[in-house]
Amino acid sequence: MVSPELAKYLSTLSRELGRQVGVLLSRDGVIRSVILGDATHLELPDIGRLRGGTGRFRGLRLVHTHLRGEPITQDDLTDLTLLRLDLVAVIQATDEGDAGKIELAHILPITDDDQKSEPFRKIDARDIYQLKFDFEQEIRALESEFSRITGRRAGETPRERALILCLTPGEAARSEITELVRAAGVEIAEIMVFAGSQIHPRTVVGQGRLQRIALAAMRRSADVAIFDIDLKPNQARAFEDTTGLKAVDRTQLILDIFAQRARSRDGKLQVELAQLKYSLPRLTEEDAGLSRLVGGIGGRGPGETVLEIGRRRARSRIGHLEKEIQQLSKQRSVRRHRRIRLGLPVLSIIGYTNAGKSTLLNALTESEIDTADQMFVTLDTTSRRLRFPKQGDVIITDTVGFIRDLPPDLVTAFRATLEELSDADLLLHVVDASDPGLERKMDAVNRVLNDLELSKVARLVVMNKADRVDPAIMEGICRRYEAVAVSALKRQGLGTLIATAENRIHPR
Repeated sequence: MVSPELAKYLSTLSRELGRQVGVLLSRDGVIRSVILGDATHLELPDIGRLRGGTGRFRGLRLVHTHLRGEPITQDDLTDLTLLRLDLVAVIQATDEGDAGKIELAHILPITDDDQKSEPFRKIDARDIYQLKFDFEQEIRALESEFSRITGRRAGETPRERALILCLTPGEAARSEITELVRAAGVEIAEIMVFAGSQIHPRTVVGQGRLQRIALAAMRRSADVAIFDIDLKPNQARAFEDTTGLKAVDRTQLILDIFAQRARSRDGKLQVELAQLKYSLPRLTEEDAGLSRLVGGIGGRGPGETVLEIGRRRARSRIGHLEKEIQQLSKQRSVRRHRRIRLGLPVLSIIGYTNAGKSTLLNALTESEIDTADQMFVTLDTTSRRLRFPKQGDVIITDTVGFIRDLPPDLVTAFRATLEELSDADLLLHVVDASDPGLERKMDAVNRVLNDLELSKVARLVVMNKADRVDPAIMEGICRRYEAVAVSALKRQGLGTLIATAENRIHPR
């Protein structure tokens, strides 16, 4: 674990300088870093970019001195966890400069059944000669056990697995972020709830919670942390630097889902625009490449850094996308005016994501639009013809689902698509009647409509999934919201819906 000669040399140096002295040793025994602290503390260098060792450990061990006889400290254990070190060892430097008592600690691969157990194993000895610890054998056994618990072989490239970090109070918020993660196709390693805790201005959560998160990531073989709140760029970077996990906030997660689901050219352009606007303030030197200057013949002087070039290109692309989207918007406007000249009424289906809007369109028009019990399956606007019993043909349109606190960049990007709602003769507001939080979700949809200045368009509330609700309760809900009850999946109540919609557009 450490040679007697190195232990002695560290202790002698430490006493001569009156400071803690430490080294980071790789598995082949080579000193990778030398660290000089003060009398009571050791500040480790940034090793976040060094390649980790086999399995989930860093492949480095920290050996350092203490001057005042103190045992392994909480700071030592925090470094051990957050940096994913193989182990941490403390050597007591005696007054004579000799290596005295030695104590080491490593992380234990605790399973779900052992959550109350101490997550660290500590071993101590009177001196380096009395220490009974075979480092190579122990680290191999640890990595093998971690691999067994996580169901992963050492060195295997993992599928992306995420810790969900819930900081928003309430079961509804927790359920929603979980659904979003599943919609993104990410494997959930663990859901960790920190609701009610104060947001740390730098790292989002405090040191104690950072340690819990890092331990959970190791045990669950997770490499991503997904937050149910939006992060400031500096918070995301600080969290990533501290834990080694990729930080994804709520907006980034929604943008990723949209990027996966966009099919039409319109949708792809809108998603790319939203992603660029989100990423621009988060663009750093690391993303743009080395911070070197661009010069040469015809470009003498300081020139632009690569970061500045990256930002300029992003702004240029944003401008180009906005022009393309504007052009497509004009084309849609021409098509809308053509429909108006034909005198065809327009119904637009709106609602919270996963309320059953596409299923309802399929049921009404006998179409086969893709549906799934997931958020944001539909991103691209789809139009079909529907025949009213008395008034003849109408156009019925399916739109992207809304969500609480829809990212502003997405609202802006999709404004060109959603502006078609302003020409609708009637909005069918589809609601999942079986959802306990239906009122909150209805309010979220109404807020988006207000933001889009669409609150004055006529609306009919459609309570979908009525087959999952007790009939007496369903009757009360419909009375309260002046709604029509349907089950799009079982094609129940569609006749009443069509008759009510026709009467709203062409009152008798």
